[in-house]
Amino acid sequence: MIDHDTTDSQAPADALAYIRSRGSGALAERMGIEFTEFTAERAVATMPVEGNTQPINLLHGGAYVVLGETLGSMHANLVAPEGHVAVGLDINATHTGSARTGLVTGVCTPIKLGRSIAVHEIVISNDQGQRCSTVRITNFYKRIAG
Repeated sequence: MIDHDTTDSQAPADALAYIRSRGSGALAERMGIEFTEFTAERAVATMPVEGNTQPINLLHGGAYVVLGETLGSMHANLVAPEGHVAVGLDINATHTGSARTGLVTGVCTPIKLGRSIAVHEIVISNDQGQRCSTVRITNFYKRIAG
């Protein structure tokens, strides 16, 4: 169950089309991250292993974190209270598996969507459906000046 005490989110009706037209930033694009689902309930994206590996041909641990932060931050901004943007406060990852080929898929779900913070969990799995990493990110909702 999501603890959700924001009621004035400004999420667009077709958030996936919105995010695809807006883009997800230069780093996410360089790493090949592609959103496949983007709703108020969750965000899902894939990332190729190829091009994002460490010297022993495993997906780099930092790549898991980039995928997790991209999903968590983009989702936090989707559901941000009006007049606010989400900025990262904390992120951590626990790697419990690995990927050598194909795609990894990150599924981001909110744990807490409050008036001042958002906490998300991102489960990242390989093509065989095995969990490779669990990322947790906390974002702070900062008022937009102006």
